[in-house]
Amino acid sequence: MSTVRTFTDMEQMICTAARLLEEDKLHFVAIGGPPLVAVLLAKRMRAPQLAYVVEDGTIAPSVELPAPPFLIAASAASYRAVAWTDMNTVSFHAALGFIDYGVLAAVQVDQFGNFNSTFIGPAYERPARRFGGPGGANEIASLCWRTILMTRQQRRKFVRKLDFMSSPGYLDGSPGARERAGLPAGTGPWRVVTELAVFDFDEESHRMRLRAMAPWATVDDVLAEVEFEPLVAPSVETLSLPSEEELAALRAEVDPSGRTIRGRWITVEEDGGQVRLVEQEAPTEEA
Repeated sequence: MSTVRTFTDMEQMICTAARLLEEDKLHFVAIGGPPLVAVLLAKRMRAPQLAYVVEDGTIAPSVELPAPPFLIAASAASYRAVAWTDMNTVSFHAALGFIDYGVLAAVQVDQFGNFNSTFIGPAYERPARRFGGPGGANEIASLCWRTILMTRQQRRKFVRKLDFMSSPGYLDGSPGARERAGLPAGTGPWRVVTELAVFDFDEESHRMRLRAMAPWATVDDVLAEVEFEPLVAPSVETLSLPSEEELAALRAEVDPSGRTIRGRWITVEEDGGQVRLVEQEAPTEEA
């Protein structure tokens, strides 16, 4: 018997990212948006003791659910925190090697995991559109052992050349490029998560590589939304759909206002383990 499931592209992306987060690791997360929602979902669903640090300096808070509609720099975002410090202090902790994962959003990303969160357009002084900037993302991407990036699967986001590099990945991809720039050895981008796919990075070339994709997508679907040519793993894994429990938690507890999980609606039909795309809204020009 077939079943029809409907969710947004952001819900798919957030659920995928949440499954990558680990109970016994410390995560350095952006102050709001999909990265923080993914962390809160992971804590709610499968890793209740997961600890995270917010870029404003809050260490290991326990946000009460249902979450308030606006968590950025709000007192509720620091509820029962182990400590309230500042951006410099938590960045120093990352520099000392105490923070395992950084979880960040990106406006543009290139094949070596360098990313932009500042502006798009011809020049810094004449942007077509300016964004909030990296905040603490530069320190997070520079100093955490592994960085997870979240962005929509669109050609305008997966670009050959960034309009501006806000935060470093593997720089030019050459061996030791991060270390020559003064960044800690053994650090760098680890995964890029979209609504269609998960990418990792080849250990030798540091080029982005398609590792897994949504069950309704094909390799060609994913590559059509990438401006450069990524590597493709010999065996591409299949991602899971958001479960009914995850969607219920997202919509009623983690993001009840719908500020972050809203997006393009995707409808799929499951039948005997097979997933077929029924309907999908067209992409918008949202960041």
